[in-house]
Amino acid sequence: MTDEHTRQEQQATRTQPAPGPRSVAGRYVLLGELGRGGMGVVWRAEDRVIGRQVAIKELRLPEGTADAGMFQERVLREVRTGGRLNDPAVVTVYDVVAEGDTTYIVMELVEAPTLSELVRQHGPMPAHQVAAIGEQVLSALQAAHEAGIVHRDVKPGNIMVTAGGRVKLTDFGIAQAVDDPRLTTSGMIVGSPAFMAPERVAGHEALPASDLWSLGATLFFAVEGLVAFERPTTAATLHAIMNEVPYLTHAQGPLASAIMGLLISSPEARLSAQQARGLLSMAGAQSGVSTPPGGQHTALYSGAAPTMVGGHTGPRQPPPGRTRRNLLLAGGAVAAVALLVGGLFLGKWLFEPDPEVDPAMLPTMTYGKGGDLKIEDDGGDWCYDGQLRLGYQLSSADCDEPYNLQRYDRVTALGNDRDRDNAPVEYPAEQDLRAFAEAHCAMSFHSNTIKPDKRDRLRYAALIPAQEEWEFIPESDNPNRQVICVAESASGAQLNGYVANGVR
Repeated sequence: MTDEHTRQEQQATRTQPAPGPRSVAGRYVLLGELGRGGMGVVWRAEDRVIGRQVAIKELRLPEGTADAGMFQERVLREVRTGGRLNDPAVVTVYDVVAEGDTTYIVMELVEAPTLSELVRQHGPMPAHQVAAIGEQVLSALQAAHEAGIVHRDVKPGNIMVTAGGRVKLTDFGIAQAVDDPRLTTSGMIVGSPAFMAPERVAGHEALPASDLWSLGATLFFAVEGLVAFERPTTAATLHAIMNEVPYLTHAQGPLASAIMGLLISSPEARLSAQQARGLLSMAGAQSGVSTPPGGQHTALYSGAAPTMVGGHTGPRQPPPGRTRRNLLLAGGAVAAVALLVGGLFLGKWLFEPDPEVDPAMLPTMTYGKGGDLKIEDDGGDWCYDGQLRLGYQLSSADCDEPYNLQRYDRVTALGNDRDRDNAPVEYPAEQDLRAFAEAHCAMSFHSNTIKPDKRDRLRYAALIPAQEEWEFIPESDNPNRQVICVAESASGAQLNGYVANGVR
């Protein structure tokens, strides 16, 4: 009896239909998740009516939204507006569906990595490839701006790059739909802070020029391999956008002029899309790369890691007395004049690195009280965790475990703490201290201080005490006059083991 009862249960189980995959609007069958982010989940789906695969973005209701119906209405309006755009670099929107409190955007399925993923995986891109990407994104933005649409969230994560070099800009209209003060009271920042134009940080409405600034920040990331204004906190990031000048090291000539012209603080002084496109076209032509019909470009990376162009990879501080505001406004005026008279470059003093600079040398930074970096060091540490980025702290690390930086040398600048008259040693001219530090760290790096089999895979930097650190008299009565030489992996990966000789 028991066996018969079990057999009947198994038979019933076999005859019950298995739960089917989720479907949207009775038409789109969700096949699997492609990715997710702050604004929702993206699914691979099949359109059962037409028989093609599509991508579906399932939008999440923003935190603090009081009226779901109003949110849906705005999303439908904005995305349908964006869906009317016709440009090869715009991801096509096929349909918008509202079911319950959820909104689904049905889009062209583009199976390609994002620009963010490519750079994170392979490092900085060659200049001509960055120029090609910029041209295609500009084409999409010009089409949108002519239709009265501002993207509001141009960033590497929203740019997809196919193996053939074709670019697709996605998420048109979504940031605009979410950024509505009637929908949220949470004070959330819509868009990616590190790619947000200064006027938006200041609380003004997004303009077409705001998209162009974000494109400039995106191209900076592509050619340098790092986010120009990203800092440890959102507040520090926004402060950097408003006050700091990024320093290009892998780009020069028309590409550098385009990027820095797009990053001018004032929207009125910023390069127009047409001006930027002309410079990017020239940058591609300088490398022997032209844009054939249809927007096809040389394949990116070609299945192999790109050549790493040596040079500084961190933002260099502006010259003394030059803030981001006065430097970039001045740069904007120069750009406008240069373009009007047929000039192409905005000045080597701002864009081009010194050709005599060691390509393995990173920008010199200050440390200690009032410096760019804080260092947690008892004087005997060789290895650190942290980054050579403004506002970061380098903390002591175990050299037998993966770490970020290794100190390979240090030297006291100006030797004695007091001169012959027993007066405190004054802080030298900073450019002189930097020159001394860079010369010493370069000489040490290229000597047998660094293990020869490690050197080609390393970059190095000189760290000098800030003036406040120099002048501070600790209880030990031994002021800090130390120049510190540090090395890191050129690929950005963590180090393992010792890269310097005789440190143990």
